[in-house]
Amino acid sequence: MSKSITKKLLAGLTSGAMLATAAAVNLTAVPASAEDTRVIYSTDFEGDSFDFTRRGEDETLELTTEQAHGGSQSLCVSTRAQGWNGPQLALDNLIEANTEYVVTAYAMTPWYATLTLSMQYTDEDGKIHYNNILGQTCDGQWTAYEGVKFSFPADTTDWYLYFEASDANVNIYLDDFTITAAPEVEIEDIPALVDVYRPYFKIGTAIMASNLSSKPFMGLVEKHFNESMTFGNELKPDFVLDKAATLAYMEANDGDQTNPQISLTSAKALLNYCRDNNIPVRGHTLVWHSQTPDWFFKENFSDDGNWVTEEVMIQRMENYIKNVMEALAEQYPTVEFYAWDVVNEAWTDGGQPRTAGSNNVTNGNSAWVQVFGDNSFIEYAFKFARQYAPEGCKLYYNDYNEYIDGKTNAICEMAADLKEKGLIDGIGMQSHLATNFPSAAQYKNALAKFAQLGLDIQVTELDITTSDTSQAGLETQAQVYSDIMDALVEYSDSISAVVFWGVTDDQSWRASQVPLLFDKDFMAKPAYYAIVDGLEPVTTAPRETTTTTTTTTTTSGPVENFLAGDADCNGAVEINDVVLLSRYVAEDAAVKISPEGVSNGDYNQDGNVDSTDITAICRLLAHLTDADQ
Repeated sequence: MSKSITKKLLAGLTSGAMLATAAAVNLTAVPASAEDTRVIYSTDFEGDSFDFTRRGEDETLELTTEQAHGGSQSLCVSTRAQGWNGPQLALDNLIEANTEYVVTAYAMTPWYATLTLSMQYTDEDGKIHYNNILGQTCDGQWTAYEGVKFSFPADTTDWYLYFEASDANVNIYLDDFTITAAPEVEIEDIPALVDVYRPYFKIGTAIMASNLSSKPFMGLVEKHFNESMTFGNELKPDFVLDKAATLAYMEANDGDQTNPQISLTSAKALLNYCRDNNIPVRGHTLVWHSQTPDWFFKENFSDDGNWVTEEVMIQRMENYIKNVMEALAEQYPTVEFYAWDVVNEAWTDGGQPRTAGSNNVTNGNSAWVQVFGDNSFIEYAFKFARQYAPEGCKLYYNDYNEYIDGKTNAICEMAADLKEKGLIDGIGMQSHLATNFPSAAQYKNALAKFAQLGLDIQVTELDITTSDTSQAGLETQAQVYSDIMDALVEYSDSISAVVFWGVTDDQSWRASQVPLLFDKDFMAKPAYYAIVDGLEPVTTAPRETTTTTTTTTTTSGPVENFLAGDADCNGAVEINDVVLLSRYVAEDAAVKISPEGVSNGDYNQDGNVDSTDITAICRLLAHLTDADQ
């Protein structure tokens, strides 16, 4: 019996209990009220002075009665010369690093513009970072920036919050600006996803360094997703490649054009967290057309230089991969990189290489194809990753729309060739899905094709969007999540990990379509309950992924106190017995079952413990008879 069938049979047995638990938890685990928060800074601009300063050299900052959200005054910023010019507030002496805060403010422009709340800080290498927090359209009306979360990483300085506008000619008005400490939130006492899916595959997630500051967010990570961590941005090429160090190296080494230098500064906080909490890491990603600076492909490492030759780029690729792997091994020897996405998104939906050119000029173009002329760079990337990656680290090709036939077939053909050469270990199915596409059948078709390759599969970036955020829409989303997870359980003999691309909806890259299992208040959504319903948490060690086999275990007949189906010998036949026997039949080395339990597991007393016995026990628990077949 397939694992997905087992899940469906068991679903009805525990749904009532799960829903009752959910209702009870939702009544008690609620975010702290506004009165529980601590005000760090607040101004209504009603006095004679203000703490905000200008970002450029041309702005004029002054209190005005022309516009006001509350009271009679606001702060007006005029004579702006650049879009990024605007009011900024220095925070170094107000807040702490790696701590989450919430800002509420009201801002406006007198005519149409995109008005964005942003942040700035300087890392320990002296590099200045600018991050947009929330951008909204303004057109002569006060716009609310309410409950906006922010934090600054450890080992950084020069912290600023500021507003900028897309139109440099428009005035910016700001009023009723408040910063509070983030409220305390109690994490719900519900089954951990890692425990529920432990018999089948690892469960992990992707986070960014900014998430580390949120205690409730990290509480969800530590409870539900602690078997695998992917860094959302911090190990991508544009975060790792260090132009200043590369130019310095070139100058100090007789104009060497082949050795791009790297820095792990952006990833430091996440690497420290994974080291300190013993969480395995999926490296993401080495070779990608996107989020890779053009200077990496240009002569003299110059943004406006000519494209280098294929021969030079092969050397640069090797040294880049080598430098990344050596830096991680040297600086973080105890962090387990159990997987790496070696190449990301190299094929179009039609199964062709991407168009040659700069992705930084035309979205979707590939500088790799510009230099190599085709996708021949892929084999070099896997060759160097195999050479320099740590022992035991599995290497993956990773892509989205992986369920579209043209791309599916191209990936399969490429992977089969790389497998024959011993260069690839698995396929990464990103699985950025929606409630209306693809269908579960189309997704399973791709799963089947990848499984036939005999390579490992990891679902690397799972989320499922819905354009309908009503309760009915969330229930539809829950059903799609359930269908997809059923498909993954069915193919779990070929799948070693399922990684969700984020934790809470508000922190998702597709936040407006609420694609994840937990909402902005850290509460489990219907999608969570849909994918745990009918599965019993297991707290023992996970199994190793194996190829699909059918196992039959011979027993020595019934023992004294025989109770058919009572595999754990506790005197009752329960769901726990089905889970235990399913793992036993699947040859899970972590399972501990006594000889008496094996004998009880031989439900039909034919001398063998196999899927027939498991099916019979499921039917017993579901109160099914032969007439129900």
